[in-house]
Amino acid sequence: QVQVVESGGGLVQAGGSLRLSCAAVGSILPINTMGWYRQAPGKQRELVAVITSGGSTYVADSVKGRFFISNMSAKNTVWLQMNSLKPEDTAVYYCNAGGYSDGVTPFDYWGQGTQVTVSS
Repeated sequence: QVQVVESGGGLVQAGGSLRLSCAAVGSILPINTMGWYRQAPGKQRELVAVITSGGSTYVADSVKGRFFISNMSAKNTVWLQMNSLKPEDTAVYYCNAGGYSDGVTPFDYWGQGTQVTVSS
């Protein structure tokens, strides 16, 4: 049973920084991608940043230059460093870990989410 565990959320003032951590534990299949999504109240979940095991990254335009995703570790952990936080970054942040069970069929797992609140 794969568990995706996030930590590091909290309350911070605008302009501050937070670092979120995520670990995907218990997978017997290779994890190929790990990413961060967020969902603000009344809005759809959106992709924030994702990285592959090969080091390719994608960062959403809304956070580019402020948020940075770490490389995946051998233990399937990844960080999201969030700098210059804005009130509009307030959301529940979810970690996602995924791969391919037979090289073709995708799978993914979600964490429970961690709240990030940025006060103005």
